[in-house]
Amino acid sequence: MAITKRDYYEILDITKTATAEEIKKAYRKKAIQYHPDKNPGDKSAEEKFKEAAEAYEVLSNEDKRARYDRFGHAGVGGAASGGFGGGGMTVEDIFAHFGDVFGGHFSSFGGGFGGFGGQQHVVTRGSNLRVKVRLTLKEIATGVEKKIKVKKYIACKHCGGTGAEDSKSYTTCTTCKGSGHVTRVQNTILGQMQTTSVCSTCSGEGKIITKKCTHCNGEGVVRDEEIISLNIPAGVAEGMQLSLSGKGNAARRGGINGDLLAVIEEEPHPELIRDENDLIYNLLLTFPIAATGGTVEIPTLDGKAKIKIEQGTQPGKILRLRGKGLPSVNRYGTGDLLINISVYVPEKLTQEEKNTIKSLEKSSAFQPSESAKAEAFNRMKNIYE
Repeated sequence: MAITKRDYYEILDITKTATAEEIKKAYRKKAIQYHPDKNPGDKSAEEKFKEAAEAYEVLSNEDKRARYDRFGHAGVGGAASGGFGGGGMTVEDIFAHFGDVFGGHFSSFGGGFGGFGGQQHVVTRGSNLRVKVRLTLKEIATGVEKKIKVKKYIACKHCGGTGAEDSKSYTTCTTCKGSGHVTRVQNTILGQMQTTSVCSTCSGEGKIITKKCTHCNGEGVVRDEEIISLNIPAGVAEGMQLSLSGKGNAARRGGINGDLLAVIEEEPHPELIRDENDLIYNLLLTFPIAATGGTVEIPTLDGKAKIKIEQGTQPGKILRLRGKGLPSVNRYGTGDLLINISVYVPEKLTQEEKNTIKSLEKSSAFQPSESAKAEAFNRMKNIYE
């Protein structure tokens, strides 16, 4: 049974018009309320802590927030990946991502907020990867699982991503004494100012590698390929981006993996045109069928379908097959298949055929009525307005 995710705005107790500063303030409040140090052993609080981080990760990013507002959870990978709340990130990962929200260093268990106590090392993050995923309208209509081969950096298997040949190939950084940060005090006209920055000697790791891994040359990552499975929800559209947390490039020396961003591309259908969730088909009728009526076949995403053409069907008329379009990505209904009627006028006729048609010209049945003229005018007016 699928788990329904809560609305991100509801999680942070904010409105959809909240500013970036209001979002940051709301997240800070929730994170402090449910911080694991304040709720030891409380799994419910830990889940709410992760849930708040997931909401902030999306709403604090303008691009992700815009996609979420338009498509909901599916627009930001809600159907394709777990995100923070789906097990893809640990509490420690959240600390590493969002420590700047609280100022100073945001440490994990035992460290509290603001950088009090314990050693706090900088956690590096791998870069994101962007791939294009090409889908047919049929795949978009039903949703699909795609397996793609991605060239990326992965953690070195020989050293486990540490960059060191073995566990003894380290020494504590003498510049920061293993903390990963250095503190400087400066005298200013306002008094002494204390600043803390990442140690430049060890790049915030708190230790120096004395013997590098021979397989990755101390980087902790190597170039390789990975087969990644993408569960793409029904109803996605051209340009929509799905995010898979932790499936991007691995970080140097045991950091956090980047994300994989899958950008949707639509493969043109040979006969159907997409208009949001509706599909459009141009049906070119012969004059006899348009005049006398009949049954014709049209394409749908499920195969051929037969429809009835009424006698006297006019060019420009729209027939509608309800529910034969594409589903909404948020599952709020399905579009229709719109059939635009066109009538084919022969370009080459024999003399006998010309004579036959001309013999019908004076018939009253072939003279447009006033209502037919008015209908044709309104169709043209709608096109150009």
